[in-house]
Amino acid sequence: MLIELTDLPIDVAAVLQAMQADGAGAVNTFIGTVRNQSTGRRVMRLHYEAYDAMALHQLRRVAEQAQERWPMLQKVAVVHRKGTLAIGDIAVVVAVATPHRAESFAACQFIIDTLKQVVPIWKKEEYEDGTVWVAAHP
Repeated sequence: MLIELTDLPIDVAAVLQAMQADGAGAVNTFIGTVRNQSTGRRVMRLHYEAYDAMALHQLRRVAEQAQERWPMLQKVAVVHRKGTLAIGDIAVVVAVATPHRAESFAACQFIIDTLKQVVPIWKKEEYEDGTVWVAAHP
């Protein structure tokens, strides 16, 4: 299991390498990037803050829940970036390795959706005319 919070750019290739498993017929990856607009406003950049100890604990717990729900899950990675991110930067990578694609898609979606609900990572959008802290779900 690879669980990380980082201030550095996320190395997607390293995350994918960590998903290598002889029994894995499917590796599914979600890559969340910073977009240039939200709710009709031009976004200049994002700022992510986290309660690190709690966030890492919750990220592990979400990954464990996925493994409980899909016992065939062979590997899981969740890497989330903190700090100031520019348009196009990678904010989060979730990857799972399973024997078959259906479980891979389902587990990956479960992890990203659940972490947005329960992990104490907060996002502030910076616009040309101000900033707004954004709720986990738009």
